[in-house]
Amino acid sequence: MLLSTLLLLCFFAFLAGFIDAMVGGGGLVQVPAALVLLPHLPATQVLGTLKISAFSGTTMAAFQYVRRIQIQLAVLLPIAITASLAAFMGSYLAAQVSNTTLKPIMLVVFTAMAVYVYTNKGFGSKQEATPAKKNGLLLSIVTGTVIGLYDGFVGPGTGSFLILLFVTVMGYHFLQANTYTKLVNAGTNFGSIVFFASHGYIHWNIALPMAVANIAGNYAGVQMAFLKGNSFVRKLFLCIIVGTIVRFGWDVFKLL
Repeated sequence: MLLSTLLLLCFFAFLAGFIDAMVGGGGLVQVPAALVLLPHLPATQVLGTLKISAFSGTTMAAFQYVRRIQIQLAVLLPIAITASLAAFMGSYLAAQVSNTTLKPIMLVVFTAMAVYVYTNKGFGSKQEATPAKKNGLLLSIVTGTVIGLYDGFVGPGTGSFLILLFVTVMGYHFLQANTYTKLVNAGTNFGSIVFFASHGYIHWNIALPMAVANIAGNYAGVQMAFLKGNSFVRKLFLCIIVGTIVRFGWDVFKLL
């Protein structure tokens, strides 16, 4: 592989990490870029390789958030553990069948998300007095299963899904929701890595340099998120959702 190709991959890994640390959606940058720059590799191997980058950067971001934001383990652990196991199964399904049939459904879901966030101006700007107290263990397990399967099977947009969940259902503000999102997303990435690594789908000579770049991007993104606050993060979150709609819309259009 040319050095210029690797440098481009690292650039997109940094950019993906920077965006992902604030609002999720880094896969919308990293995955398409890698598929274009690595046309000789099967899609499954590209996705497996990118999971190392995503896991490394997300773990860095999670560490930075946890240092500043208090978390509730009773809420986090059931979702994180369930999501990690479900992501393993989702990656197995991705290696067996095509995920193209899911994209029209995701287009509708993300469009609804964009409308909801745009019409609710105070979305994610403040936290409920007693967040997550009204939600039980069953909700956490169901949520972790759905998110984990989606992340392992498709991937892009997982962070946005999680942030929306933690804000609307759990009652957290954006920075708090981002903290939980990064921790859960690290779990789903780990579950996928176990599958991809055990089947030889990861190209480590590409994955490791991209991981370093993604870590740097995530670190910078966390600093920016705390500097700008919830209002800025909400606007960027909406932009990422619109980008996801465009991405899935293009994919669906090509299938028609």
